Amino acid sequence: MLQIKILGPGCRNCYLLEQMAAAGLENLLEENPDLEATLEHIEDPLEIQKYPILFTPGLVVNERLVCAGRVPSKQEVIRWLRAGQKRFAGVFPEVIYPDDVDRSHN
Repeated sequence: MLQIKILGPGCRNCYLLEQMAAAGLENLLEENPDLEATLEHIEDPLEIQKYPILFTPGLVVNERLVCAGRVPSKQEVIRWLRAGQKRFAGVFPEVIYPDDVDRSHN
């Protein structure tokens, strides 16, 4: 089960992120039609405060905040959704690094 949440009060960027998440989910469903997934837009400020987010919009995949304060590309969203799907299946490590992070010190 893949749980996707969009965090934001309903601004333009929140809806753009929701569209990106829906498009990314459609790609995954084409690859795996049996995938179970939910997509929810949370606008309640009290619910949003439950996540470590300073700026909206935010993207949460399986209760992990993966992006905040910007609208990511469709490819980024697809990558995070795939990672969330793998983590749910128990075949992916806990940490997801964006491609642009220097990991040489790890």
